[in-house]
Amino acid sequence: MRIPARGILHAHQSALSVLHRLLDLTVIVLVGYWQSLQQPAASTAETWLQIILAVLVFHWISEFHQLYGSWRGERILRELTKVFNYWALTFVILLSVDYLLFSRARMPDNAHMTWFALVLAILCSYRLLIRRLLHGLRRHGFNTRRVAIVGTGQVGARLAQSISSAPWMGLNLLGFYDSQPQQMDLGQRVPVLGNLEQLIDDARAGRVDKVYITLAFSAEPHLRELITGLSDTTVSVYLIPDVFMFELLHARSESINGLASISIFDSPMDGAWSLVKRAEDILLSSVILVVIALPMLLIAIAIKLTSRGPILFRQRRYGLDGRPIMVWKFRSMNVQENGSIVLQASRNDSRVTPLGAFLRRTSLDELPQFFNVLRGDMSIVGPRPHAVAHNEQYRKQVSGYMLRHKVKPGITGWAQINGWRGETDTLDKMQKRVEFDLEYIEHWSVWLDLKIILLTLFKGFLNKNAF
Repeated sequence: MRIPARGILHAHQSALSVLHRLLDLTVIVLVGYWQSLQQPAASTAETWLQIILAVLVFHWISEFHQLYGSWRGERILRELTKVFNYWALTFVILLSVDYLLFSRARMPDNAHMTWFALVLAILCSYRLLIRRLLHGLRRHGFNTRRVAIVGTGQVGARLAQSISSAPWMGLNLLGFYDSQPQQMDLGQRVPVLGNLEQLIDDARAGRVDKVYITLAFSAEPHLRELITGLSDTTVSVYLIPDVFMFELLHARSESINGLASISIFDSPMDGAWSLVKRAEDILLSSVILVVIALPMLLIAIAIKLTSRGPILFRQRRYGLDGRPIMVWKFRSMNVQENGSIVLQASRNDSRVTPLGAFLRRTSLDELPQFFNVLRGDMSIVGPRPHAVAHNEQYRKQVSGYMLRHKVKPGITGWAQINGWRGETDTLDKMQKRVEFDLEYIEHWSVWLDLKIILLTLFKGFLNKNAF
Protein backbone atom coordinates (compact mmCIF):
# COMPACT_ATOMS: atom_id res chain seq x y z
CA MET A 1 0.00 0.00 0.00
CA ARG A 2 1.34 3.45 -0.93
CA ILE A 3 1.49 5.67 2.13
CA PRO A 4 0.51 9.31 1.40
CA ALA A 5 2.21 12.13 3.27
CA ARG A 6 0.85 12.66 6.76
CA GLY A 7 -0.92 15.96 7.53
CA ILE A 8 1.73 18.67 7.92
CA LEU A 9 -0.22 20.28 10.80
CA HIS A 10 -0.96 17.03 12.60
CA ALA A 11 2.05 17.15 14.91
CA HIS A 12 1.19 20.66 16.08
CA GLN A 13 -2.56 20.34 16.65
CA SER A 14 -2.44 21.27 20.35
CA ALA A 15 -0.31 24.36 19.77
CA LEU A 16 -2.49 25.47 16.83
CA SER A 17 -5.64 25.04 18.91
CA VAL A 18 -4.21 27.29 21.63
CA LEU A 19 -3.06 29.79 18.99
CA HIS A 20 -6.57 29.85 17.49
CA ARG A 21 -8.08 30.73 20.87
CA LEU A 22 -5.46 33.42 21.55
CA LEU A 23 -5.98 34.95 18.11
CA ASP A 24 -9.73 35.30 18.68
CA LEU A 25 -9.24 36.89 22.09
CA THR A 26 -6.51 39.19 20.76
CA VAL A 27 -8.86 40.45 18.05
CA ILE A 28 -11.53 41.25 20.64
CA VAL A 29 -9.04 43.08 22.89
CA LEU A 30 -7.27 45.10 20.18
CA VAL A 31 -10.43 46.19 18.37
CA GLY A 32 -12.12 47.09 21.66
CA TYR A 33 -9.09 49.11 22.77
CA TRP A 34 -8.77 50.83 19.39
CA GLN A 35 -12.44 51.76 19.44
CA SER A 36 -12.13 53.21 22.95
CA LEU A 37 -9.30 55.47 21.73
CA GLN A 38 -11.78 57.01 19.30
CA GLN A 39 -13.84 58.12 22.35
CA PRO A 40 -11.65 60.51 24.39
CA ALA A 41 -14.29 60.84 27.12
CA ALA A 42 -14.43 57.12 27.76
CA SER A 43 -13.40 55.84 31.20
CA THR A 44 -10.25 53.69 30.99
CA ALA A 45 -11.37 51.46 33.85
CA GLU A 46 -14.80 50.82 32.32
CA THR A 47 -13.17 50.26 28.93
CA TRP A 48 -10.96 47.46 30.18
CA LEU A 49 -13.69 46.01 32.36
CA GLN A 50 -15.93 45.67 29.32
CA ILE A 51 -13.14 44.25 27.16
CA ILE A 52 -12.19 41.67 29.80
CA LEU A 53 -15.85 40.71 30.25
CA ALA A 54 -16.21 40.25 26.47
CA VAL A 55 -13.11 38.04 26.39
CA LEU A 56 -14.30 35.87 29.29
CA VAL A 57 -17.87 35.46 28.02
CA PHE A 58 -16.89 34.72 24.40
CA HIS A 59 -14.22 32.26 25.52
CA TRP A 60 -16.65 30.46 27.86
CA ILE A 61 -19.42 30.21 25.25
CA SER A 62 -16.97 29.05 22.58
CA GLU A 63 -15.44 26.39 24.80
CA PHE A 64 -18.83 25.19 26.00
CA HIS A 65 -20.08 24.77 22.42
CA GLN A 66 -16.74 23.39 21.10
CA LEU A 67 -15.95 26.15 18.63
CA TYR A 68 -12.30 25.15 18.64
CA GLY A 69 -12.76 21.51 17.75
CA SER A 70 -11.86 20.10 14.35
CA TRP A 71 -13.80 21.66 11.46
CA ARG A 72 -12.25 19.44 8.81
CA GLY A 73 -15.51 17.67 8.01
CA GLU A 74 -17.74 20.75 8.21
CA ARG A 75 -18.47 23.45 5.67
CA ILE A 76 -17.23 26.96 6.39
CA LEU A 77 -20.76 28.40 6.61
CA ARG A 78 -21.49 26.29 9.69
CA GLU A 79 -18.35 27.53 11.44
CA LEU A 80 -19.03 31.17 10.54
CA THR A 81 -22.62 30.84 11.76
CA LYS A 82 -21.37 29.64 15.13
CA VAL A 83 -18.88 32.51 15.35
CA PHE A 84 -21.66 34.97 14.53
CA ASN A 85 -24.05 33.47 17.09
CA TYR A 86 -21.47 33.29 19.91
CA TRP A 87 -20.14 36.81 19.38
CA ALA A 88 -23.69 38.20 19.09
CA LEU A 89 -24.70 36.44 22.33
CA THR A 90 -21.55 37.77 24.01
CA PHE A 91 -22.42 41.28 22.88
CA VAL A 92 -26.00 41.06 24.14
CA ILE A 93 -24.70 39.96 27.56
CA LEU A 94 -22.11 42.72 27.47
CA LEU A 95 -24.63 45.46 26.75
CA SER A 96 -27.00 44.11 29.39
CA VAL A 97 -24.33 44.18 32.07
CA ASP A 98 -23.20 47.64 30.94
CA TYR A 99 -26.76 48.94 31.16
CA LEU A 100 -27.48 47.39 34.57
CA LEU A 101 -24.21 48.17 36.36
CA PHE A 102 -23.06 51.53 35.02
CA SER A 103 -24.90 54.81 35.40
CA ARG A 104 -23.57 55.89 32.02
CA ALA A 105 -22.49 53.81 29.06
CA ARG A 106 -18.77 53.80 28.39
CA MET A 107 -19.24 53.94 24.64
CA PRO A 108 -22.13 55.42 22.66
CA ASP A 109 -24.28 52.99 20.68
CA ASN A 110 -22.53 53.60 17.37
CA ALA A 111 -19.18 52.80 18.99
CA HIS A 112 -20.59 49.56 20.41
CA MET A 113 -21.90 48.52 17.00
CA THR A 114 -18.59 49.39 15.34
CA TRP A 115 -16.78 47.17 17.83
CA PHE A 116 -19.26 44.37 17.23
CA ALA A 117 -19.05 44.65 13.42
CA LEU A 118 -15.24 44.94 13.23
CA VAL A 119 -14.60 41.98 15.54
CA LEU A 120 -17.12 39.86 13.66
CA ALA A 121 -15.63 40.81 10.28
CA ILE A 122 -12.08 39.99 11.39
CA LEU A 123 -13.01 36.69 13.11
CA CYS A 124 -14.86 35.53 10.00
CA SER A 125 -12.34 36.88 7.48
CA TYR A 126 -9.30 35.18 8.90
CA ARG A 127 -11.20 31.90 9.15
CA LEU A 128 -12.09 32.20 5.46
CA LEU A 129 -8.44 32.86 4.60
CA ILE A 130 -7.28 29.87 6.64
CA ARG A 131 -9.88 27.64 4.96
CA ARG A 132 -8.76 28.76 1.49
CA LEU A 133 -5.14 28.10 2.43
CA LEU A 134 -5.93 24.64 3.80
CA HIS A 135 -8.05 23.76 0.78
CA GLY A 136 -5.18 24.73 -1.50
CA LEU A 137 -2.75 22.62 0.50
CA ARG A 138 -5.11 19.63 0.43
CA ARG A 139 -5.59 19.88 -3.31
CA HIS A 140 -1.82 19.44 -3.61
CA GLY A 141 -1.74 16.47 -1.26
CA PHE A 142 -0.67 18.25 1.93
CA ASN A 143 -2.43 18.33 5.30
CA THR A 144 -4.47 15.23 4.52
CA ARG A 145 -5.59 12.32 6.68
CA ARG A 146 -5.47 8.70 5.59
CA VAL A 147 -8.81 7.16 6.46
CA ALA A 148 -10.30 3.70 6.30
CA ILE A 149 -13.90 2.55 6.57
CA VAL A 150 -14.87 -0.61 8.43
CA GLY A 151 -17.96 -2.18 6.91
CA THR A 152 -19.12 -2.43 3.32
CA GLY A 153 -22.82 -2.04 4.06
CA GLN A 154 -25.16 0.81 3.28
CA VAL A 155 -23.71 3.18 5.88
CA GLY A 156 -20.14 2.51 4.74
CA ALA A 157 -21.06 3.13 1.11
CA ARG A 158 -22.83 6.38 2.02
CA LEU A 159 -19.82 7.57 4.04
CA ALA A 160 -17.45 6.74 1.18
CA GLN A 161 -19.55 8.78 -1.22
CA SER A 162 -19.59 11.71 1.20
CA ILE A 163 -15.81 11.65 1.53
CA SER A 164 -15.25 11.32 -2.22
CA SER A 165 -17.60 14.20 -3.01
CA ALA A 166 -15.86 16.60 -0.59
CA PRO A 167 -12.12 16.73 -1.38
CA TRP A 168 -11.91 20.00 0.59
CA MET A 169 -12.01 17.91 3.78
CA GLY A 170 -8.58 16.48 2.97
CA LEU A 171 -9.61 12.92 3.78
CA ASN A 172 -7.70 10.41 1.67
CA LEU A 173 -9.92 7.32 1.55
CA LEU A 174 -7.65 4.29 1.41
CA GLY A 175 -10.43 1.72 1.20
CA PHE A 176 -12.69 -0.64 3.14
CA TYR A 177 -11.99 -3.36 5.66
CA ASP A 178 -14.59 -6.06 6.23
CA SER A 179 -14.44 -9.74 7.13
CA GLN A 180 -17.56 -10.36 5.00
CA PRO A 181 -17.50 -7.77 2.18
CA GLN A 182 -20.75 -6.88 0.39
CA GLN A 183 -21.26 -5.79 -3.19
CA MET A 184 -21.27 -1.99 -3.54
CA ASP A 185 -21.78 0.36 -6.45
CA LEU A 186 -19.74 3.49 -5.72
CA GLY A 187 -19.16 4.74 -9.27
CA GLN A 188 -15.37 4.82 -8.98
CA ARG A 189 -14.01 1.72 -7.35
CA VAL A 190 -12.88 1.88 -3.72
CA PRO A 191 -10.91 -1.26 -2.84
CA VAL A 192 -11.56 -3.68 0.00
CA LEU A 193 -8.11 -3.88 1.59
CA GLY A 194 -8.65 -6.82 3.89
CA ASN A 195 -10.43 -8.14 6.95
CA LEU A 196 -10.51 -6.64 10.44
CA GLU A 197 -7.25 -8.33 11.46
CA GLN A 198 -5.54 -6.73 8.47
CA LEU A 199 -6.84 -3.31 9.55
CA ILE A 200 -5.31 -3.72 13.00
CA ASP A 201 -1.97 -4.68 11.41
CA ASP A 202 -2.09 -1.67 9.04
CA ALA A 203 -2.99 0.66 11.92
CA ARG A 204 -0.08 -0.62 13.99
CA ALA A 205 2.21 -0.05 11.02
CA GLY A 206 1.10 3.60 10.85
CA ARG A 207 -0.61 3.32 7.46
CA VAL A 208 -3.93 4.75 8.70
CA ASP A 209 -4.75 7.99 10.57
CA LYS A 210 -8.51 7.62 11.06
CA VAL A 211 -10.86 4.68 11.15
CA TYR A 212 -14.62 5.03 10.67
CA ILE A 213 -16.53 1.99 11.92
CA THR A 214 -19.90 1.51 10.20
CA LEU A 215 -20.73 -2.01 11.35
CA ALA A 216 -24.33 -2.81 12.27
CA PHE A 217 -25.28 -3.26 15.92
CA SER A 218 -25.67 -6.98 15.21
CA ALA A 219 -21.90 -7.19 14.69
CA GLU A 220 -21.23 -6.34 18.35
CA PRO A 221 -18.79 -9.27 19.03
CA HIS A 222 -16.62 -8.27 16.05
CA LEU A 223 -16.88 -4.64 17.13
CA ARG A 224 -15.49 -5.41 20.57
CA GLU A 225 -12.53 -7.31 19.14
CA LEU A 226 -11.81 -4.55 16.63
CA ILE A 227 -11.88 -1.72 19.16
CA THR A 228 -9.70 -3.74 21.54
CA GLY A 229 -7.21 -4.28 18.73
CA LEU A 230 -7.23 -0.64 17.62
CA SER A 231 -6.67 0.49 21.21
CA ASP A 232 -3.14 -0.86 20.75
CA THR A 233 -2.54 1.69 17.96
CA THR A 234 -2.47 5.49 17.66
CA VAL A 235 -5.28 5.87 15.11
CA SER A 236 -8.35 8.00 15.79
CA VAL A 237 -11.45 5.80 15.82
CA TYR A 238 -15.00 6.98 15.11
CA LEU A 239 -18.17 4.94 15.40
CA ILE A 240 -20.96 5.67 12.90
CA PRO A 241 -23.80 3.32 13.91
CA ASP A 242 -26.43 2.32 11.39
CA VAL A 243 -28.92 4.46 13.36
CA PHE A 244 -27.72 7.32 11.14
CA MET A 245 -29.56 5.78 8.22
CA PHE A 246 -32.69 7.17 9.85
CA GLU A 247 -33.73 10.82 9.52
CA LEU A 248 -32.43 12.36 12.74
CA LEU A 249 -33.81 15.55 14.28
CA HIS A 250 -31.16 17.85 15.75
CA ALA A 251 -28.91 14.90 16.60
CA ARG A 252 -26.03 15.54 18.97
CA SER A 253 -23.85 13.61 21.36
CA GLU A 254 -24.20 13.69 25.12
CA SER A 255 -22.22 12.24 27.97
CA ILE A 256 -24.06 10.62 30.87
CA ASN A 257 -21.54 10.28 33.68
CA GLY A 258 -18.86 9.36 31.17
CA LEU A 259 -21.07 7.15 29.02
CA ALA A 260 -21.48 8.53 25.48
CA SER A 261 -24.91 8.71 23.88
CA ILE A 262 -26.25 9.97 20.56
CA SER A 263 -29.61 11.71 20.37
CA ILE A 264 -31.97 10.62 17.60
CA PHE A 265 -34.69 13.20 18.20
CA ASP A 266 -33.87 16.34 20.17
CA SER A 267 -34.73 20.01 20.42
CA PRO A 268 -32.45 22.92 19.46
CA MET A 269 -33.89 24.92 22.39
CA ASP A 270 -31.44 23.55 24.90
CA GLY A 271 -29.63 25.38 27.70
CA ALA A 272 -28.63 28.95 26.84
CA TRP A 273 -30.43 28.83 23.49
CA SER A 274 -33.81 28.42 25.17
CA LEU A 275 -33.11 31.67 27.05
CA VAL A 276 -32.08 33.39 23.82
CA LYS A 277 -35.28 32.24 22.10
CA ARG A 278 -37.39 33.41 25.06
CA ALA A 279 -35.63 36.80 25.16
CA GLU A 280 -36.26 37.18 21.44
CA ASP A 281 -39.96 36.43 21.91
CA ILE A 282 -40.43 38.79 24.84
CA LEU A 283 -38.63 41.67 23.16
CA LEU A 284 -40.30 41.36 19.76
CA SER A 285 -43.80 40.58 21.04
CA SER A 286 -43.68 43.55 23.43
CA VAL A 287 -42.72 45.92 20.62
CA ILE A 288 -45.29 44.43 18.23
CA LEU A 289 -48.12 44.62 20.80
CA VAL A 290 -47.44 48.33 21.28
CA VAL A 291 -47.58 48.85 17.50
CA ILE A 292 -50.77 46.81 16.94
CA ALA A 293 -52.69 47.95 20.05
CA LEU A 294 -54.88 50.43 18.15
CA PRO A 295 -55.61 48.09 15.18
CA MET A 296 -56.56 45.33 17.65
CA LEU A 297 -58.96 47.69 19.44
CA LEU A 298 -60.60 48.63 16.13
CA ILE A 299 -60.91 44.97 15.11
CA ALA A 300 -62.47 44.09 18.46
CA ILE A 301 -65.07 46.86 18.06
CA ALA A 302 -65.81 45.75 14.48
CA ILE A 303 -66.36 42.14 15.55
CA LYS A 304 -68.72 43.18 18.32
CA LEU A 305 -70.73 45.38 15.97
CA THR A 306 -71.02 42.96 13.04
CA SER A 307 -71.87 39.60 14.64
CA ARG A 308 -73.08 38.00 17.85
CA GLY A 309 -70.67 36.25 20.14
CA PRO A 310 -67.41 36.90 22.00
CA ILE A 311 -64.60 38.98 20.50
CA LEU A 312 -61.97 36.32 21.13
CA PHE A 313 -62.07 32.66 20.17
CA ARG A 314 -60.11 30.31 22.45
CA GLN A 315 -59.15 26.86 21.29
CA ARG A 316 -57.19 24.08 23.02
CA ARG A 317 -54.11 23.07 21.08
CA TYR A 318 -50.84 21.27 21.74
CA GLY A 319 -47.79 23.29 22.78
CA LEU A 320 -44.21 22.44 23.69
CA ASP A 321 -43.72 18.71 24.38
CA GLY A 322 -47.37 18.10 23.47
CA ARG A 323 -48.74 19.90 26.54
CA PRO A 324 -52.20 21.46 26.03
CA ILE A 325 -52.33 25.26 25.72
CA MET A 326 -55.20 27.67 25.07
CA VAL A 327 -54.62 29.69 21.88
CA TRP A 328 -56.37 33.03 21.37
CA LYS A 329 -57.66 34.41 18.08
CA PHE A 330 -60.13 37.05 17.00
CA ARG A 331 -63.43 35.27 16.38
CA SER A 332 -63.99 34.89 12.64
CA MET A 333 -66.85 32.33 12.64
CA ASN A 334 -70.37 31.99 13.92
CA VAL A 335 -69.43 28.76 15.72
CA GLN A 336 -67.02 27.92 18.56
CA GLU A 337 -65.70 24.45 17.64
CA ASN A 338 -63.33 23.05 20.23
CA GLY A 339 -64.33 19.41 20.66
CA SER A 340 -63.26 16.03 19.33
CA ILE A 341 -64.35 16.99 15.80
CA VAL A 342 -63.18 20.28 14.29
CA LEU A 343 -63.83 21.04 10.63
CA GLN A 344 -61.16 23.10 8.90
CA ALA A 345 -62.29 26.29 7.21
CA SER A 346 -62.69 25.93 3.44
CA ARG A 347 -63.41 28.24 0.52
CA ASN A 348 -66.85 29.92 0.80
CA ASP A 349 -67.34 28.39 4.26
CA SER A 350 -70.78 29.44 5.55
CA ARG A 351 -69.50 29.47 9.14
CA VAL A 352 -67.10 32.36 8.42
CA THR A 353 -68.52 35.86 8.95
CA PRO A 354 -67.92 38.56 6.27
CA LEU A 355 -65.50 40.38 8.57
CA GLY A 356 -63.99 37.05 9.60
CA ALA A 357 -63.20 36.21 5.98
CA PHE A 358 -61.17 39.41 5.71
CA LEU A 359 -59.42 38.78 9.04
CA ARG A 360 -58.50 35.22 8.07
CA ARG A 361 -57.30 36.19 4.59
CA THR A 362 -55.00 38.87 6.06
CA SER A 363 -54.04 36.84 9.18
CA LEU A 364 -55.30 39.67 11.40
CA ASP A 365 -57.36 37.14 13.33
CA GLU A 366 -54.11 35.79 14.78
CA LEU A 367 -52.92 39.07 16.35
CA PRO A 368 -54.09 38.11 19.90
CA GLN A 369 -51.59 35.25 19.80
CA PHE A 370 -48.85 37.77 20.61
CA PHE A 371 -50.30 37.62 24.14
CA ASN A 372 -49.76 33.84 23.99
CA VAL A 373 -46.15 34.58 23.10
CA LEU A 374 -45.76 37.01 25.98
CA ARG A 375 -47.26 34.38 28.35
CA GLY A 376 -44.73 31.82 27.16
CA ASP A 377 -47.21 29.39 25.59
CA MET A 378 -46.12 30.19 22.03
CA SER A 379 -43.23 31.69 20.10
CA ILE A 380 -43.38 34.23 17.29
CA VAL A 381 -41.74 31.73 14.95
CA GLY A 382 -42.39 28.00 15.08
CA PRO A 383 -44.65 25.28 13.69
CA ARG A 384 -48.27 26.44 13.58
CA PRO A 385 -50.37 24.84 16.36
CA HIS A 386 -53.26 22.68 15.17
CA ALA A 387 -56.52 21.90 16.92
CA VAL A 388 -56.22 18.88 19.23
CA ALA A 389 -58.66 16.95 17.04
CA HIS A 390 -56.41 17.49 14.00
CA ASN A 391 -53.32 16.53 15.99
CA GLU A 392 -54.88 13.23 16.99
CA GLN A 393 -55.86 12.59 13.39
CA TYR A 394 -52.57 13.39 11.67
CA ARG A 395 -50.17 11.92 14.24
CA LYS A 396 -51.43 8.51 13.06
CA GLN A 397 -51.03 9.35 9.38
CA VAL A 398 -47.87 11.47 9.06
CA SER A 399 -44.50 10.08 10.12
CA GLY A 400 -42.72 12.37 12.60
CA TYR A 401 -45.79 14.55 13.07
CA MET A 402 -45.44 14.93 16.85
CA LEU A 403 -41.79 15.97 16.51
CA ARG A 404 -43.17 19.40 15.63
CA HIS A 405 -43.75 19.79 19.37
CA LYS A 406 -40.03 19.68 20.21
CA VAL A 407 -40.29 23.49 20.06
CA LYS A 408 -43.03 25.96 20.98
CA PRO A 409 -45.69 26.53 18.32
CA GLY A 410 -45.47 29.84 16.46
CA ILE A 411 -47.59 32.57 14.97
CA THR A 412 -45.67 32.21 11.72
CA GLY A 413 -43.25 29.56 10.51
CA TRP A 414 -41.01 28.18 7.80
CA ALA A 415 -43.87 26.16 6.31
CA GLN A 416 -46.16 29.20 6.12
CA ILE A 417 -43.75 31.47 4.25
CA ASN A 418 -43.07 28.64 1.81
CA GLY A 419 -46.74 28.46 0.87
CA TRP A 420 -47.98 25.65 3.14
CA ARG A 421 -50.62 27.68 4.92
CA GLY A 422 -54.37 27.39 5.18
CA GLU A 423 -56.56 24.35 4.62
CA THR A 424 -54.86 20.94 4.54
CA ASP A 425 -57.59 19.07 2.69
CA THR A 426 -55.22 16.31 1.52
CA LEU A 427 -52.67 14.22 3.40
CA ASP A 428 -49.91 15.38 1.01
CA LYS A 429 -50.41 18.99 2.11
CA MET A 430 -50.02 18.11 5.77
CA GLN A 431 -46.94 16.01 5.01
CA LYS A 432 -45.32 18.97 3.26
CA ARG A 433 -46.16 21.26 6.16
CA VAL A 434 -44.62 18.82 8.62
CA GLU A 435 -41.57 18.44 6.38
CA PHE A 436 -40.93 22.19 6.47
CA ASP A 437 -41.62 22.35 10.21
CA LEU A 438 -39.00 19.69 10.92
CA GLU A 439 -36.56 21.42 8.59
CA TYR A 440 -37.01 24.59 10.65
CA ILE A 441 -36.33 22.73 13.90
CA GLU A 442 -33.23 21.10 12.43
CA HIS A 443 -31.73 24.40 11.23
CA TRP A 444 -33.05 26.79 13.89
CA SER A 445 -31.14 29.96 14.68
CA VAL A 446 -32.06 33.48 15.78
CA TRP A 447 -31.20 34.69 12.30
CA LEU A 448 -33.51 32.16 10.67
CA ASP A 449 -36.27 33.46 12.95
CA LEU A 450 -35.60 37.05 11.86
CA LYS A 451 -35.58 35.97 8.22
CA ILE A 452 -38.96 34.26 8.62
CA ILE A 453 -40.42 37.32 10.38
CA LEU A 454 -39.23 39.63 7.58
CA LEU A 455 -40.57 37.30 4.88
CA THR A 456 -43.87 37.09 6.75
CA LEU A 457 -44.20 40.88 6.57
CA PHE A 458 -43.87 40.76 2.78
CA LYS A 459 -45.69 37.60 1.81
CA GLY A 460 -46.91 35.74 4.88
CA PHE A 461 -50.02 37.72 5.84
CA LEU A 462 -51.90 37.73 2.56
CA ASN A 463 -52.38 34.20 1.29
CA LYS A 464 -54.80 32.72 -1.24
CA ASN A 465 -54.96 29.48 0.77
CA ALA A 466 -56.30 31.16 3.93
CA PHE A 467 -60.11 30.89 4.11
